[in-house]
Amino acid sequence: MNILFLADNFPPERNAQASRVYERACHWVRWGHKVTVITCFPNFPEGRLFPGYHNHWRRVEDRDGIRVVRVKTFIAPNAGTFLRILDFLSFMLTAFWAGLFEPRPDVLVATSPQFFAAIAGWALAATRRCPFVMELSDLWPDSIVAVGAMKPNLALRWLEKLELFLYRRATRIVALTESFKQNLTRRAIDPYKIQVVINGVDLSRYEPRPWDRGFAEKWGIPENDFVIGYVGTHGMAHALENVLDAAGLVQNMGVRFLFVGPGAERERLIALAAARQLPNVTFVPAQPKEGMPAAWSVCHIALVHLRDTPLFKTVIPSKIFEAMAMGKPILLAAPDGEASRIVKWENNGLYVPAQRPEELAAAVLFLKENPDFTKELSRRSLAAAPRYSRERQASEMLAVLESAFQGSPAKVLA
Repeated sequence: MNILFLADNFPPERNAQASRVYERACHWVRWGHKVTVITCFPNFPEGRLFPGYHNHWRRVEDRDGIRVVRVKTFIAPNAGTFLRILDFLSFMLTAFWAGLFEPRPDVLVATSPQFFAAIAGWALAATRRCPFVMELSDLWPDSIVAVGAMKPNLALRWLEKLELFLYRRATRIVALTESFKQNLTRRAIDPYKIQVVINGVDLSRYEPRPWDRGFAEKWGIPENDFVIGYVGTHGMAHALENVLDAAGLVQNMGVRFLFVGPGAERERLIALAAARQLPNVTFVPAQPKEGMPAAWSVCHIALVHLRDTPLFKTVIPSKIFEAMAMGKPILLAAPDGEASRIVKWENNGLYVPAQRPEELAAAVLFLKENPDFTKELSRRSLAAAPRYSRERQASEMLAVLESAFQGSPAKVLA
């Protein structure tokens, strides 16, 4: 098949969308399919172009056999609302324009969380007369309200109508969680065109490895510390100030909280940690993708933390799967939902309710003081990882794309 994919994030950006789109496409290319990705010039999340890139109107490059078409956009940091929406709108327009000059695809895919990319995808598919598949990785615009970026208003109600329009027009919908499918079904979207394909991890990139002494020495991480690692975007959805609260409760107890990654909240968190004089908190900037296993290697526990809001019951943070592949026990602090069900089912970590610093600190100390139990959680995590491989995800999603192309009925997962 000739697959055309619209995604506003793509490597060298390092967020979940970029990794998901790229790693699946690598499998599709190896399996003999042609894949073109229309995307922005890399700038996420700081809103600054990566070294070596310029915001041209159009540039084509090859990345591991994937044809990448980068287009000019309005660039803004991943913070606030108005400027980010301008960013999203600009990609919608330039991606649509660029897609008009691509060879006619067999199937066109657009991925959320922001669905202005999906508007471009639907419009292009209608223009080029090909099936349109929408990948749903977030219930946007609900997530805007969930993180406190906007309050419900007329504009959001209009966006919800647009959201439903896109779901109805899509030939197929790929939902990353069962809760997403249930949400759409409750709103009268045909369940027979919705396929649940849970996220995954590239097992060739992430695997257990010894403590990386070079990384630890560079960032001042003592070998005897019990390290709780938060590896990923520091955003409004993650309520990481509560993690600093927990760090304050266990300082001078041999526990270190390690934050690795970029995000709109990062500088504020660094300032808060300095103001509170927390000696057991270390911040490491975003690392290149090949450097992420080194960061994971110095962590005893993988921390997954989300804001306490009902919408986040429906999501599964991708760092859960990376932690599994690295053989790390998971400490999940989030609303009880999709993510906690995985951790409880695999029995590879501890769950505490979202935004409860005292309970988070108690769980950290329990894991530190019970090394045999923590080691067993590590073993279970590693054993679970193959069930969530990126290859499995790529294969399941490819089946959806093929069904859209062939016009055959979509299979409904049990």
